Amino acid sequence: MQKKIKVGIVGAAGYAGGELIRILLNHHFADIAFAHSRSNSGSLICDIHTDLVGETDLQFCSNIENNIDVLFLCLGHGESSDFLRNNRIADHVKIIDLSQDFRIRKAGNSFLYALPEYNKNEIAHAQYMANPGCFATAIQLALLPLAKECVMQDVHLTGITGATGAGQKLQQNAHFAWRSNNIQAYKSLSHQHLNEIRQTLNALQPTLPEINFIPWRGDFARGIYVSGYLKSDLSLEDAYQMFQNFYHEAAFTFVSRRLIDLKQVVNTNKCFIHLEKEDGKLIIHTAIDNLLKGASGQAIQNMNIAFGFSEKSGLELKASAF
Repeated sequence: MQKKIKVGIVGAAGYAGGELIRILLNHHFADIAFAHSRSNSGSLICDIHTDLVGETDLQFCSNIENNIDVLFLCLGHGESSDFLRNNRIADHVKIIDLSQDFRIRKAGNSFLYALPEYNKNEIAHAQYMANPGCFATAIQLALLPLAKECVMQDVHLTGITGATGAGQKLQQNAHFAWRSNNIQAYKSLSHQHLNEIRQTLNALQPTLPEINFIPWRGDFARGIYVSGYLKSDLSLEDAYQMFQNFYHEAAFTFVSRRLIDLKQVVNTNKCFIHLEKEDGKLIIHTAIDNLLKGASGQAIQNMNIAFGFSEKSGLELKASAF
């Protein structure tokens, strides 16, 4: 019987931390050693993540233990780097960070940008991993096959995300009264995930075309749907063959010849991709769950790869469907 690894979670009271707890409680090869939360220390996990009543008697804690194998950081952007400066983590502990603090390569950054469909072999040997952003995941999975063949041209994308993409921190545009029956574009052509997207694609296609992206806030809780188009000489059949060849060994990314929708992927670690060709333009649609494939699910997928588990361990989840 395979020995279980011990897992620590910092920032366990938020959306991403809660999703990690839900997955890990049912993971065959991992046990939660501690769930850290400064503001909820001493409270039962199920008092905050109330759907877990009857699932666990664990409490949130305020101390950090080093008798673990992997540490997940589910902190706000800028907080992960502060946390690691102020806390001594044992050298043997693998770290998977879900913030954007370590996604960009630069001097002194020892974190591997960990996108399984892009660099699975490197993840298998990584000590420190930077989990991709949610929009970044959906957009990169839409464009990786084209960049690999160096046939990506200037691309124009829009994407809509659910309210959980904004995190649990109270803000005006996350209120139900604001979100209900409402949508809004934001950070047009300037979204923070563009930097990591360009970094990955540029490594495959050295002459990188323009990547234009307009995100939207949607009137739903979770999920991301991205649509993009670019000029292309590929026939639709050739494009499908290229995408299917690229993802033929991917555990969770699937190319569909039928129209896709959010309900197919919400509450799963899957990405669905659909292609169209119209008037000399290739149109690409992708759908993911922002909290799973776009955050905690992908983090567990990276953990599974790094520890030699089946990539799907703990992640064979059911979509809501209706």
